[in-house]
Amino acid sequence: MRDFSLHSVILGLVPRIHGASTGTSGISHARMADKWILGTGPRMTVISLMGALSLSACGQPAEKDAPTPTEIVAAEAPVSDAVAQTPAVLTAVDLRRVCKAGLAAIHGQEVASIELTGIEGQVVNAQWRAPVDGGLMKAQCRAADGLVVWKPLDLPDPVSVRWMNESGDPVVRYAMRGDEIEITQTLPDGTTQTATEVVRAEEEVR
Repeated sequence: MRDFSLHSVILGLVPRIHGASTGTSGISHARMADKWILGTGPRMTVISLMGALSLSACGQPAEKDAPTPTEIVAAEAPVSDAVAQTPAVLTAVDLRRVCKAGLAAIHGQEVASIELTGIEGQVVNAQWRAPVDGGLMKAQCRAADGLVVWKPLDLPDPVSVRWMNESGDPVVRYAMRGDEIEITQTLPDGTTQTATEVVRAEEEVR
């Protein structure tokens, strides 16, 4: 008689027993037919199970790294409503206004303390007095498409003299509401800081 218990343990299947009969001597054994509940045999059952697992694995998309808060904010379009305006290209006057408000908000200065020393194309040169030792701080600023980007100047380490728009740098946005300019900074951890500065257009006409 075949050892069906071994097949049952490996496949998790139970063979059907047909036509059990006993004789008068008690020595007759039950005859068993090789019929399986699933598939047509052990090999077909294993192939079916492996195919199902393969299809299940193929249906799952590959995981992607979650974007950083800075990348998320940079990819979003500026919030617009009936009042706020974020023109893609600023006039020379509005560029000066936005940069003055942006640098003041970024460095915790009063707008009046930010002195604009010149403009080169779409880049504004600015300076202000450091609150600690009174030293002169210098920077450049550019603004477009709702974003403000700045670069420190005259630093001891040349590597630090760069535009602050790399991964890990705060993202600075602007929105214009008449004389008011709203500056929103989004830090790498996702927190935001918002400041509203008043910079009148007539004060920046040169």
